[in-house]
Amino acid sequence: MKSAIIQLETLACPSCVLKIESALKALNGVEKESVKVLFNSSKAKFNFDDEKLSVEEAAKAIAVLGYEVKKTQVK
Repeated sequence: MKSAIIQLETLACPSCVLKIESALKALNGVEKESVKVLFNSSKAKFNFDDEKLSVEEAAKAIAVLGYEVKKTQVK
């Protein structure tokens, strides 16, 4: 498992958090319990299996919802 942090453009409302969390949890390879979207810092944090999913694919799933991804980080 790897950890990812996706920095987003400023989130407009708390419902944005729920939309992004739901999209990430729906992806194959994401550890669902680890998904956290932080409204105040506009970051999405989660653990994932890099054999099933790339952080770029996760970022694309967020972008499809209409949110701008500023940068990604994998640990």
